[in-house]
Amino acid sequence: MTEANSEARAAVALLSTAPDADEAARIARTLVEERLAACVNIVPGVRSIYAWEGKVHDEGELLLLIKTTVERRDAVVARIQEVHPYSCPEAVVLPVVGGSRPYLEWVAEVTR
Repeated sequence: MTEANSEARAAVALLSTAPDADEAARIARTLVEERLAACVNIVPGVRSIYAWEGKVHDEGELLLLIKTTVERRDAVVARIQEVHPYSCPEAVVLPVVGGSRPYLEWVAEVTR
């Protein structure tokens, strides 16, 4: 990869949550099948305490750890908003500042 192409294909990680295992798998499968994400890890047992509509909620959820590229991040966020059962789903983008070069190249390749 050239330096400019390397920057454009840089990896990012997105965080989202889902209310249950079926929804988490459906969202993950959608993102991977549409080549928006290379991989989505579903982490069970997350407890979310958050303010929503004037109340503090305490809910069990599953965390989705989504790996994609800078180029695809906006499309991933938009697709999460389209397919998610929540009216305001979490979609937080985190930069990937390093890692296994073969893995990061794989992320870039499968999201083309």
